Amino acid sequence: MADKQGGNGPRKLPRARYERELYRLQTELVKLQEWVRTEGARIVVVFEGRDAAGKGSTIKRVTQYLNPRVARIAALPRPTERERTQWYFQRYAEHLPAGGEIVLFDRSWYNRAGVERVMGFCTPAEHQRFLRQCPVFERMLVEDGILLRKYWFSVSDEMQEQRFRRRLQDPTRRWKLSPMDLESLTRWEEYSRAKDEMFVHTDIVESPWFVVESDDKRRARLNMIAHLLSTVPYRDVTPPRLTLPPRPPATGYQRPPRDLQTYVPDHAAGLSD
Repeated sequence: MADKQGGNGPRKLPRARYERELYRLQTELVKLQEWVRTEGARIVVVFEGRDAAGKGSTIKRVTQYLNPRVARIAALPRPTERERTQWYFQRYAEHLPAGGEIVLFDRSWYNRAGVERVMGFCTPAEHQRFLRQCPVFERMLVEDGILLRKYWFSVSDEMQEQRFRRRLQDPTRRWKLSPMDLESLTRWEEYSRAKDEMFVHTDIVESPWFVVESDDKRRARLNMIAHLLSTVPYRDVTPPRLTLPPRPPATGYQRPPRDLQTYVPDHAAGLSD
């Protein structure tokens, strides 16, 4: 199941329609959050896929209106020397949710089946051990009551290259590119083979993979969020609407003179139309 090459998908979703549906889905995500908090549920969402496939921007939309004390992102850096000597899944297990929490993994333990496998950062024996242990690890999570969802963001080679070029030209997004990211262009087929092998071993009944077509990021975000909501049996437990109490009458408080405090300069005042 390799990612498509030279994709010709449906036309880009119009912005107005996208934003309207996104807000509706984000409202449902807030309801999901309140259900998780009230019921003490545990949700893990794994985001995987090629570089520039749209994982990060989707995670931003998922968490945009959520309470960071309930929904948090786990984006782990390179393992330390100590972590390299641990059981492979150990450092990921530390980030699993407690009751009433949602954890979104921006890349996950599947690094071993992807970049580590292709770039030679693990041995063939370590890779094969991962493919054997991963289904066992995930079955343990599911059996313990964790709601585990795994999404693979699929992007065409043409679209990936376009996004890389835009990042190179955008000073606010150049940090998203590293020499290793650019290697994914020259190792496209190697990554495809690694992903196909990963799916063979880890697309299991207890925790299946769900593929998100992501050449159109707007569609990808809506499709992923809608699917996640459809797989969780949440209900609306939104607390009753609050009303503002009347402001009490003034009792003679006097604000200190402004010159006793240091204010941020008014940068905005110097902007031209």
